Amino acid sequence: MFGNLGDMTKMLEGMQENASKLQAELESKTFSVKAGGGMVEVSINGKGEIVDLEIDDSLLEDKDSLQILLIGAMNDAYDMVQKNQQNSALSMLGGMGGKNPFGAA
Repeated sequence: MFGNLGDMTKMLEGMQENASKLQAELESKTFSVKAGGGMVEVSINGKGEIVDLEIDDSLLEDKDSLQILLIGAMNDAYDMVQKNQQNSALSMLGGMGGKNPFGAA
């Protein structure tokens, strides 16, 4: 009914190893996003943690603009991380002979 349990165990161990490698690879990546023509730059790692922030001095006098640009840049950076995680997970599934559960190629 379940086939060879030894083979199934090996397959699960391989999947776990691949998932661990994928997680380490994602965590090592850094994504940078600029907003306001480069007046704000946010760098975020693959875990979704902000690791660097650069703000043009001219924005220090304009709190409202600074807030808007920071929110936009952080949201864009976070979106990049999420898309990278999804693409990496889907490619890992594809490498195991799986199909994309979302129906896209």
